[in-house]
Order: sequence, then C-alpha cells, then structure tokens
Amino acid sequence: MRGALYSVLPFKYSVLHRKYWVLQVRTQVLTTPYSLLRRFSHFRGGDDSPTERRSPATLHGEREFMIGMIGKKLGMTQLFNEQGQQVPCTVVEATPNPVTKVMTTAAVGFAAVELGYGAQRVARENKKGEHTPRGRRATKAEVGHAKKAGLDAPPAVLRSFRLDDAPGKNPEVPTYAVGDIIKVDIFTPGERVKVEGTTKGRGFQGVVKRHGFHGGPNTHGNTKHRKPGSIGAGTDPSRVIKGKKMPGQYGNVRHTALSIRVEKVDAERNLIYLRGSVAGPTNGIVFVRKQG
Repeated sequence: MRGALYSVLPFKYSVLHRKYWVLQVRTQVLTTPYSLLRRFSHFRGGDDSPTERRSPATLHGEREFMIGMIGKKLGMTQLFNEQGQQVPCTVVEATPNPVTKVMTTAAVGFAAVELGYGAQRVARENKKGEHTPRGRRATKAEVGHAKKAGLDAPPAVLRSFRLDDAPGKNPEVPTYAVGDIIKVDIFTPGERVKVEGTTKGRGFQGVVKRHGFHGGPNTHGNTKHRKPGSIGAGTDPSRVIKGKKMPGQYGNVRHTALSIRVEKVDAERNLIYLRGSVAGPTNGIVFVRKQG
C-alpha cells in the first residue's frame, strides 16, 4: 500500500515531511477508491507503463516448449561472467536423447514424449551356443521397444516429459516422432530450468544430522550429547504425535531444484552449465526440464 501511494502523492517522502505525509496518506486512503489504488500498485517508481514478467523465450520472440533432457552430473566448476563475477556451476552431460515413444492427447489424455539415455548391454548372439557373460543384460521386451526407435541397444534410462504444460491458456504443443533426437541446443543461456535428481543416501542417521538438532551440553557428567530427548506428549494425548522428528533413513530421495539458471551450453561436448548445486552424487542421473 505504501509503495502504491509513493507514485500517487505529488511529493517526495522525507523525514522532515513525515507528519505531513501521514496526514496526506490518511486523506488519500479515504478519498481514493480501492480499485484506483490497485491500479497504481502495478506501477513501480512512477513509471508510465506497467512492468511485465516474461519468460526468456518470450523475450527473444520464440515460443516456449516444455521439454527436457536426461543427463549425468559430472561435478561442479566455476565460470566468470562478463562483469568478472565468479559463478559456481554444476556441469551436466546430456548426450543426444532419442525419442522412444510418443504419447498424444487423443490416446492417453496428455501430450508427452519418452526419451532415452545411455545404453544397456544385450545378450551375445552366436551360433555355437555359448553362454552370455555374467552381468545384467537387457530383456527381449526392452530390445524390441528400442528397435521401434531404430536403436541397436536399449537405453539405460527412460523418462517421459510432458509437452502440454507450457504457461498460457492455449500453449502450442510441439510434435515429435519416434526416432527423433533431442540435443542440448534446446536450452539457451539465461533461461530457467528445474533439475530433478536423487540425493545422496546417508543411511540411518540420528536427529542431529538428519534434522539439525543442536544436541545437549558437552559438559562433564552430561550423557545426552546427541540424543533426541523426550518424544511423548504427556497424559493427554498419551501418544507420540505423527510427524515427530526422530532418527531414521536420511537421503536417497527425489529432489527437484526450481528456477536454476542456465549459464552456458556447450553443444559440441553436450554439456549444460547450471548455476548453483544440483541434488545427487557425481555421475548421478538428473532430469533437466524447462520451466515456464
């Protein structure tokens, strides 16, 4: 409300005019309709045109398609921007993802594509009847599914990405065919993405590491350094409340980081440089999606 009145009142606010400003505010609130104040609240700093929040794709005159890629987290590095600032970045290697399946709105009720990453080992074919070496091999169903997309080996990771969840009332849905290749050039530096990964598994941990409890005193004679303490709630309700923070499994859960800025795209080496950290260990699988 105060920010809106700054642009309405014809004078600059200062310490000397504080009493006069309070009097004018009371008069302005009583005489100005609420709808007019709401209209002025869209202006910032007295500008004549309201500010708009547009996505990077809209700013560049392009339509925004909600598509993503499957990649592998290589680690972290640093970049220096044009202002000379050091920017910590996570490097994701996203080799070309083939489209293995296309789902349409008429068939399943939504538009999506299934992408593949990596390659599995397949059973060795020979006429002598020799056994396949030890180790997991792709099943016949996976091999047949990959052959429909023209792949020699089934992908190690399969993941579907929605195409009809772009912002807007009637977003344009892109069309893909089985066998198409998605590369890192779909991302541009400066746009925002959401990155989904699996956090590092830390096993069974106590409340200090799992929930950040401070623990008890470390003085002489104290025996409750890292113990959780009392967990009950007395006679009423005579039970442990649901959701009580207690020791247990920590990590190894799916985590999505929102609004991650793309700092650099290396199309030759299939690398995406993302600002900040991303959940997961080194060589962990991550899913990079465009965010409207």
